[in-house]
Amino acid sequence: MSLDRLYNLLPVIYRQQDAKQGYPLKALLHVIAEQVNVVEDDIDQLYSDWFVETAQSWVLPYLGALVGYRLVSDVGELETERDLQRLRRLVTRRDVARTITYRRRKGTLALLELLANDVAGWPARAVEFYRLLAWTQHVNHLRPRRGGTADLRRGDALAHVDGPFDRVAHTVDVRHIDSTFPPGGRYNIPSIGLFVWRLHPYSVTRTVAQQMEGYRPNCFHFSVLGNDAPLFTLPIREEHPTDIASELNVPVPISRRALAVHRKAYYGPRKSLMLWHVLRDGSLQPIPPKRILAADLTDWDYIVWIEPEMAEKDYPVLVDPELGRIVFHPRDKRSRSGVWVSYHYGFSADMGGGEYARPLSQEAGSAMYRVGEHEQYTDLGDALRQWLADLEEDDAPQHAVIEITTSGLYERSLPQIRLPANRTLQIRAASGVRPVIRLVDRHRGRLDGLQVWGEPGSRLTLDGLLLAEGGIYCEGQLAELAIRHCTLVPGWTLDPSCEPRSPTEPSIELFNTQTRLVITSSIVGSIQVHQDEVNTDPCLVRIVDSILDSTGLAREALGGTEDDSAHAVLVAVRSTVIGLIRTHAIELAEDSIFMSRVWVERRQIGCLRFCYVEPESQTPRRFHCQPDLVDEELREGEVSVEARAHGDDGAAREHEVGGGARTHEVDDAERARMRLRVRPRFNSLRYGTPDYAQLALSCDPAITRGAEDRSEMGAFHDLYQPQRAATLRARLDEYTAAGMESRIIFAT
Repeated sequence: MSLDRLYNLLPVIYRQQDAKQGYPLKALLHVIAEQVNVVEDDIDQLYSDWFVETAQSWVLPYLGALVGYRLVSDVGELETERDLQRLRRLVTRRDVARTITYRRRKGTLALLELLANDVAGWPARAVEFYRLLAWTQHVNHLRPRRGGTADLRRGDALAHVDGPFDRVAHTVDVRHIDSTFPPGGRYNIPSIGLFVWRLHPYSVTRTVAQQMEGYRPNCFHFSVLGNDAPLFTLPIREEHPTDIASELNVPVPISRRALAVHRKAYYGPRKSLMLWHVLRDGSLQPIPPKRILAADLTDWDYIVWIEPEMAEKDYPVLVDPELGRIVFHPRDKRSRSGVWVSYHYGFSADMGGGEYARPLSQEAGSAMYRVGEHEQYTDLGDALRQWLADLEEDDAPQHAVIEITTSGLYERSLPQIRLPANRTLQIRAASGVRPVIRLVDRHRGRLDGLQVWGEPGSRLTLDGLLLAEGGIYCEGQLAELAIRHCTLVPGWTLDPSCEPRSPTEPSIELFNTQTRLVITSSIVGSIQVHQDEVNTDPCLVRIVDSILDSTGLAREALGGTEDDSAHAVLVAVRSTVIGLIRTHAIELAEDSIFMSRVWVERRQIGCLRFCYVEPESQTPRRFHCQPDLVDEELREGEVSVEARAHGDDGAAREHEVGGGARTHEVDDAERARMRLRVRPRFNSLRYGTPDYAQLALSCDPAITRGAEDRSEMGAFHDLYQPQRAATLRARLDEYTAAGMESRIIFAT
């Protein structure tokens, strides 16, 4: 409400007298009106808190208690915004709102899939394993499709063995499905498996397909980086709540057989994938579904029978969804003009450049320069040059935003960005858009990449971009370089096997500058700081919810020149660092994973909390870090050899260490084995793979639940996957039919 509403209620005579005296009464009523608005908003919210759809997050457990909703995990104190974020993960509105509905449908198979979506946010498929048992049927009640032996001629069925879509009969496994040690069995009468998919499908809309380098011109990658990337299904919602999910209803990687059988369901506008030809006038011509054939393109061979009288426009286009490859017929000349694609890839979270919704903000009064297919500028370089030209005007704006409104490839050379004093520039993608910028400069004698130079008080922000084939070079007195939701490809670009082509090249270099580098929700390569350590203070490097990848555990993720330490102070929060760290100091590191050795010059300041740090690292003081906790546990349970030699009976008592009784000194080999047990394990450490930087299921709970709030360490901390799995586990126990046993099986 307006702050003038109380003042406007006064008679005109009082307002006239107040105006003559400089409006002191108006200022007083503004203060009163501000508090009145606060009280009224609180009264309105009290009414909204009675309904689960509009209630505040902290009210949800209390509303759930009214219908008997049981809170699985202890949410702790709710004091900060992060505490509320954790609460929203543990207690979802749908879970509370549908408690009565769940109870009415208790024991049904489709309910378990609904629980996975509503409670944990994971798409799922429920499987009753007794339906897959091999058994002798009664001759009067034959079921030809159940209980038969495996047919070796049915390749589609054999490809799904032991998976969520298995149709092959199995012998009985008498182990309980929910046992953890030894691993539980599946194929038994009371066993129910809930397969869940943790990877999300992210779209890439109408972008250039990358031609295979050094090969025939009719071969293309879906990925613009030139790497093999499996295509993912864009899930289709089930028609009825009682339906069981199929391959089309979950974000599963598309197989060649699935594309061949369900081509029309996967291919087309607003579906999993689509291809276009680029015509001579630059327009796009869709390739019809009838020309798309699924094929194994491991060797890039075009093996299709072409009739002599077949027209060029009818030549089949071979697509390998498992590798993300496309091959046109060698005589199909239209492919030489270019190919555009839309597809979906898999990843764990909203991190790096991607077509997902994210908040946007800018300084008040910022000048806007929009770049896109139907915008004023069609090239990013043109918009940058226009902004640089506008800076020379007398009325040049202090703040500017260059926004890219369409996905696609932008690969022309970019001019050097020179920021005057106290000016800001933001280069960003619109929400839900993923532009790919190739930082290529073909002129000899000049560095490839984005060169930034700033005067005191200037700031540059990059938001929502994917930068490849180059890095960022910053110098001058730029106050801040902020990188949000961006991907600076580690190693600049990739080969087909997702190996970096330039593994030693850094993504960010700071030259003799005290720029404050802030990286948030991004994926970046290594950082190098070249700075005079004698006459300048160290710069600040802050990494939050991000992945810092040097493309190898033996390479530097943060360092200086020629194996020197970076003259920088590092802050790492909820991040995963792949590579060596050599820096002046670490002010704070918490809930993070450092996969290689950390070397800090100044250890008197700062601390590391709830982190994994490689043994023999030189760091500031550590608190609740691994493998320090393992070493402490071993020390507490170790029997003193010296005390044994002196006949001290108390030294021979048994100590419980790691779950076993110990009566001997821990040798170096056993200490190394215990440290190895808690070392983080990842499904993949190669950028470009769907499970990049995702902790493996075999990873020790000391890492998967080692953060301060019992979530996992590393960049995917805020997914709260351990808590979501625990909550779903409790709901399965509550709603599974009597006499049945259930288990969560992670498909991705």
